[in-house]
Amino acid sequence: MNRDDHQLLSPTLRADAPADDTVARMLEGADGPHELSERIAAINREIVRWESNGMLATWQPSSDLDPRAGAALKDYLARCPVLPEWADHAKIARAEALFMDMSMLSCTLLFCASLPECYVLPDLSAVLHAAGQLEAHTDYRVRSTAAMIFPVMMKGGLTSPDGAGVAQTLKVRLIHATIRHLILRGHPSDAPGAPPVEAMNPAGGGIYHQLYAHGWDTAREGLPCNQEELAYTLLTFNYIFLRGLRRLGLGLGRADEEAYLHAWNVMAHLLGVERELMAWTMEDAERDFAAMQARGRLMVREPDPRPALAAALMKAIENEIPVALLKPFPTLLTRLLCGKDATDDLGLTARLPLASRLLFSGGLATIRAIDWAVRRFVPGFSITRMCTRVLGYRLVTRFLMDETRPLRLPPALLEQVADATEAWRHDPQAPRWINRLEARLNAGADAAAPVPPPRTE
Repeated sequence: MNRDDHQLLSPTLRADAPADDTVARMLEGADGPHELSERIAAINREIVRWESNGMLATWQPSSDLDPRAGAALKDYLARCPVLPEWADHAKIARAEALFMDMSMLSCTLLFCASLPECYVLPDLSAVLHAAGQLEAHTDYRVRSTAAMIFPVMMKGGLTSPDGAGVAQTLKVRLIHATIRHLILRGHPSDAPGAPPVEAMNPAGGGIYHQLYAHGWDTAREGLPCNQEELAYTLLTFNYIFLRGLRRLGLGLGRADEEAYLHAWNVMAHLLGVERELMAWTMEDAERDFAAMQARGRLMVREPDPRPALAAALMKAIENEIPVALLKPFPTLLTRLLCGKDATDDLGLTARLPLASRLLFSGGLATIRAIDWAVRRFVPGFSITRMCTRVLGYRLVTRFLMDETRPLRLPPALLEQVADATEAWRHDPQAPRWINRLEARLNAGADAAAPVPPPRTE
């Protein structure tokens, strides 16, 4: 299929040629799920060595890697890691500063808005369901997402040779292409017009075996991880984050919102998302997001994988809340941030204890009223911000910065993330007494955190 024919296809039938070509070359000659799994594992051992943006230009494959795979990776790195000419470094720097300022609140929005909205599209949920990543390994999925977000949004993540946002994004791009290749059992360009890939019993228990055996009907479902789904996922990390701030009464100014959208669009370019599918204003993002959800909801799946995925995510968060009365709060917050339609899609409609519902709604109304009144005289005052930071702090310490199972990041970058999250203990916008109160509330999370094993030099 030539490029002109490719562009005439619906975004649901367009994938990512540079990454798909690379994966096809790397996996050439691997026959069946066992050989594919072994080849992919060897490739993963290679790309984990992409520790910074600057080293991509000089990276060389190990001698024990299949020469075809090594050559394909070299060509991929020569073709993909360049920032687009429209990238605005000042806007990227502003977005980095905003992310650091939001700190723990960013993590609350990730858990209770971005990830739930991501699972609204049935086909995206079907891929996760096939891999068993969210139901059986919720923390793994969350930690994998954080391992991409932090490198991108840390200072210089996209613009500095010492950053790692470009390197991490190019790894994720290959992961998407590998998922497509496994599910379709071949190059995505061969799938449009081809018969459905029949499901089969997995030859093993690993994720690659599960994806290979899943089965897929491209004519009905589009390609897995297609351009529209990639663009939709991007919106869950920039637009839904910004919309969540608005719904909490913490919305940013227009210039800041557009700087945040811009930074993630630069990342999306590196991820292989086509520019015409990116949104540059909140109005465009709102329109595109609603249209994508509406189209996605037409793809009915039986059984529907979404309720089980959402329930697993909510359960994982609830497990980190020690007070029984407060355990329904993540579901209630998700309902507030995502809205009724998404709540229905995800099956988050079970009747929750009346006392919890009254405490949540009454407390939220009271807090917002206090915030509105006091902020007129004390800039930066926000009990809403403090409460969401407290939840975010607990989730960060339990899911992301658990020293017994650190994020899968290069050691230098992991140290930067640890330093950043340590600095997030104090909110630079809040009065001192708010910070003291927040520290007392966070003390319980610190006490409950796992004790790391002794370090050996």
